[in-house]
Amino acid sequence: MIPRGVIFDLDGTLLDTLDDIRAVVNEILSEEGLDTHDRETYRLEVGRGLENLLRRLLQRQREEAPDERVDALAARVRSLYLMEGDRRTRPYEGIGEVLDRLSERSVPVAVLSNKPNDSAVAAVRRFFPHHPFSCIRGAEPGSVPKPAPDAALEIAAGCLGCAPREVAFVGDTAVDMRTAVAAGMLPVGVLWGFRDSAELESGGAAVLVGRPPELIGVLLGGER
Repeated sequence: MIPRGVIFDLDGTLLDTLDDIRAVVNEILSEEGLDTHDRETYRLEVGRGLENLLRRLLQRQREEAPDERVDALAARVRSLYLMEGDRRTRPYEGIGEVLDRLSERSVPVAVLSNKPNDSAVAAVRRFFPHHPFSCIRGAEPGSVPKPAPDAALEIAAGCLGCAPREVAFVGDTAVDMRTAVAAGMLPVGVLWGFRDSAELESGGAAVLVGRPPELIGVLLGGER
């Protein structure tokens, strides 16, 4: 299938954000007198939304994680991340070329992330200022995060103007792949992000891509 539209995950797919996520969340945890965590821990835990990340980190140290505590920590992380969350972040090498080629072929693209919405929008606008995205959607308070297909389906219909079966969903985690499967989209897993091939396959990946330039062939029907 040659897709008529593409939805990209953000963290681990378009941008390497792991060191900024680690730095910001660790700073808030440290202010609370809680344990901080290494890069590998964040690599395995991110992708399910900020509240889920914080809840799992608290549970790792057998701390109570009621909703009100998690929500308060999440608000502080969001605020700090908006100010300091792009110091170490970089686009993956070759991603700019992929976006250029899609634009040249008039293939509409969007971003769907479980990252807080303000941070997702700010990151895309900073690191890809010249690339047209039909829409950028992150997590809002009260919204249903991936792997629920709701937002992906809304983006396909409202932003891309495509039927779900005409859309490729590109991401680096099983959460992304399950989102694509639930939405009836093509699940394309990338191996340069935060998870490995086994996780992506367990989530239902139909295609695995090792390097960004390979995406051009997948998304544009064999074109290089």
